[in-house]
Amino acid sequence: MSLKRDLIAIGHTALDYIMTVDEFPQANNSAPIETMKNLNGGAAANVAMIGAKLGMKTALVSAVGKEFIDSHYHKAMNDMKVDTDDMIISDNENTPTAFVMTNNNGDQISYFYWGAGKEFHDSKVPRESIQKTKAVHLATGDPHFNCKCGIVAKEEERLVSFDPGQDLGMYSPAKLKEVISNSNILFGNHHEIKRILDSLKLDINSLMELGPEIIIKTCGKEGSFIYSLDEDTIEIDAIYRPAVDPTGAGDSYRAGFLSQFINGESLEYCAKFASSVSSFVVEKQGCQTNMPSYDDAYNRMSEFY
Repeated sequence: MSLKRDLIAIGHTALDYIMTVDEFPQANNSAPIETMKNLNGGAAANVAMIGAKLGMKTALVSAVGKEFIDSHYHKAMNDMKVDTDDMIISDNENTPTAFVMTNNNGDQISYFYWGAGKEFHDSKVPRESIQKTKAVHLATGDPHFNCKCGIVAKEEERLVSFDPGQDLGMYSPAKLKEVISNSNILFGNHHEIKRILDSLKLDINSLMELGPEIIIKTCGKEGSFIYSLDEDTIEIDAIYRPAVDPTGAGDSYRAGFLSQFINGESLEYCAKFASSVSSFVVEKQGCQTNMPSYDDAYNRMSEFY
């Protein structure tokens, strides 16, 4: 069977309400919102859209409401040639919506309306689509569905990357262990990787022995660390750009890394390219507002490193 796609991203497509405040309010108090925008988001959709902008042929499996079909966001996906044929359409729930608030220290608080995302749990794994793609990225979404997709992807001998993101708390230790054991690459920021290690009572080396040959830990402006079974730890400096909005930086890093990894580039090169991609996304508000092309990301990477 011919491989028609480079990457299929599985997880949330969401409508993002991105807000900035001076400081977070205490309970039973309010705080003025300085800015607010309604933007396109969702971790899986971010990876698929940014990956497409970088030149990958991507597909997306998300659970959305009927109102999503032919919406501005759906049309944007079609314009980027993101394959949405396997989207799960809910008759009863609206498209997931995220409310993300960032204070003047760059800290974030998020609220997430699952809506149609509840349809994931009992949905069928898109095996035929997985068979036609080089890599499968499991993003924030339903743990049970992600686990099922990871099992099928491993059976089909596809590259599997996993990023539980802010949904990490939804995974029981047993379910987390199962998904990780079926993954080749594990992504997480420094908080998430620590929580995973603590939850499973493992260190980095024993975590890699569990399944993923590569673990990428992102640390914001402090850069990223790449752990692998075959190489010493690689530390990559972040490409600093004043961050207008950190939302989506992690998803863009993952898209950038995977876009190069599936083409056979070294781990160091993949991480540098990923850092360059994420440096564009933080320059504007919204996860998909300032997506770089391959040439944009390559040129900035070449200038910095």
